Amino acid sequence: MTYCLAIKVNEGIVFCSDSRTNAGVDQVSTYSKLYSFGIPGERQFSILNSGNLATTQAVIAKVKSDIEKKEKLNIMNASSIRALADYLGQLNRQEIEKQSPDDASKYDATFIVGGQIGLEHEPKIFLVYPEGNHISSSHDTPFLQIGESKYGKPILDRVLSRETDLMTAASAALVSMDSTMRSNLSVGPPLEVSIYHTNSLEPGKYFKFDEDSEYLRIVKKEWDNRLREAFKQMPPIVWGASWDQSPDEQTSVS
Repeated sequence: MTYCLAIKVNEGIVFCSDSRTNAGVDQVSTYSKLYSFGIPGERQFSILNSGNLATTQAVIAKVKSDIEKKEKLNIMNASSIRALADYLGQLNRQEIEKQSPDDASKYDATFIVGGQIGLEHEPKIFLVYPEGNHISSSHDTPFLQIGESKYGKPILDRVLSRETDLMTAASAALVSMDSTMRSNLSVGPPLEVSIYHTNSLEPGKYFKFDEDSEYLRIVKKEWDNRLREAFKQMPPIVWGASWDQSPDEQTSVS
């Protein structure tokens, strides 16, 4: 299993992924799931992947091959991020369909692609499904997730909006990842983060945090401490019990 997410705010995009691939308790490997491409001053984008490792590697290999061969359609000449999502979905579908119909679902892969092409287009992120279709983020939901998403979603729902500043979005991504790693051992470091600033059209700032990272230790410790402090500040349940009772019942509450 894996966990990847992309967050699009007005200031830019944050991409974050773990690097663990799990085929059983005795078959844990590490593979990068974050790939960045671009032409400085013209276009910049990143791809995150989740799912069958053979499929994801084959798709990324085809992406790189199409660039080298200067194919008529490749990520360096796509007219928009949406067109790039269509292209990635087509490659994904082709790789999955190479398998026999009976077990094709075992080879499913999902991608997130995002970035910016030219200053006339705003940055965008898309989630590409195994079927080849895709969805984008929205004003109310400025993030997309793939893989083991359920544990890290609550913090994103509570913290993020399109107006969130980019560094806060990056912190939210890491806390979301920490929450997921805490609840699911199949997700783990190294963690990779890329932060792209809107209209820069330059490669995003890249960070890689290994398992023994002091920064990850501090993030985990601070988040745990702040959560405990927040619960200590919650009003006692007895003090608020009468709020949900009818007037004739409130006299029985001490």
